Amino acid sequence: MLALAIGIFVLFFDQLTKQAVRANFVYGDSHPVIEGFFNLVYVRNDGAAWNILSGHSVILILISAVVLVALGLYRRHFLQEDRLHHILFGLMIGGIAGNLIDRVRFGWVTDFLDFEFGAYHYPSFNVADSAICIAVGLYIILNLLQKEETPDSTK
Repeated sequence: MLALAIGIFVLFFDQLTKQAVRANFVYGDSHPVIEGFFNLVYVRNDGAAWNILSGHSVILILISAVVLVALGLYRRHFLQEDRLHHILFGLMIGGIAGNLIDRVRFGWVTDFLDFEFGAYHYPSFNVADSAICIAVGLYIILNLLQKEETPDSTK
């Protein structure tokens, strides 16, 4: 139940922030928040991360839908019963669903968070992207830590 509540919250917050950007920015706008470091922008990404599969919205919609269904069907195989795993699962499903809604509605995803690190300009992203990356990154770290804690049965 916790995972579902977090997923719904992420989905709602993601769609709310994207709608606010679409309503208050002109496509292509950039507004500095912290000069030379963080901007709010309005860009459209018709690909996945770093514009992978750009122009292939149908494929990205299918992948997202299949991943959501697979996560729902097989959640018991990788979702442990601790609170943190449920939080991460909620972040992941909420993020995937948030970007899926954009792809189905518009054929692209609204991105608006934009960071610069010196000469490097990181690709713009959104709340859904953040939730997915945080969930996947922490899930990998948790699994690596758990493997280190598991005693080796071959010794």
